[in-house]
Amino acid sequence: MNSENVQSVPATDQQSGVSQDIEDFIYLISHDVRASVRALLELPHWIEEDLEEAGVKVEGSVAASIELMNRHTGRLDRMLVDLLTFSRIGRMQELRINHLHDVLDQVLEEIQVPAGFAVIRNLDCDRVEMGDRDVLTLFDSLIRNVLKHHDKPSGQIVISSAQQGGKMRLSVADDGPGIPPEYRENVFGAMRTLRPRDEVEGSGMGLANVRKIAALYGGAADIRDSPYGRGILVEVTIPSNESD
Repeated sequence: MNSENVQSVPATDQQSGVSQDIEDFIYLISHDVRASVRALLELPHWIEEDLEEAGVKVEGSVAASIELMNRHTGRLDRMLVDLLTFSRIGRMQELRINHLHDVLDQVLEEIQVPAGFAVIRNLDCDRVEMGDRDVLTLFDSLIRNVLKHHDKPSGQIVISSAQQGGKMRLSVADDGPGIPPEYRENVFGAMRTLRPRDEVEGSGMGLANVRKIAALYGGAADIRDSPYGRGILVEVTIPSNESD
């Protein structure tokens, strides 16, 4: 990713919400506990292999219990990863001029968007001043949020950027099921989901990451109706020194 070093990321005392002491605790506990959870993820596989080697066929209630263990330990691991990502926002990076095409190339390569989805880029401005890891987390969270909650095997994701009135506006719009207006503020809360985790796997941290990043850089994150029909548009605005 092409980037130009500018200055340090804004001091963490500018962050809103969780205190620094609590964020330090989240960082440490997420990092340390995850090592044990990774071992738990392997344990059901070892049990299954040992049973098969002993000539015991894994089926019925035993197979169901192993599958349940796999599901819940995987969910716990995902939650710890997402908490670790949340606690790392603004940490150990420098403020840079990031080129959005390069950022999106990197994010989309990591996500591997399903073949049925079209990703459309309307980047009127290709440069955004932000920590290089924070900008990756921002777009990763926004795009994964669309894919996780879309109700069809195909759709479109429209990623836009523009300079307007001294602000950089970044947005991701989709044609999914949308979010009712009365719930749109709630989904920015940490660990908030509108559907049970047995229906949609996830920790509910994606849009919490988006709002935290927006606040860190002196901006805001909001949800609006999608201009492309059904779905929503998530918009992040941050102050910018560049002219329109």
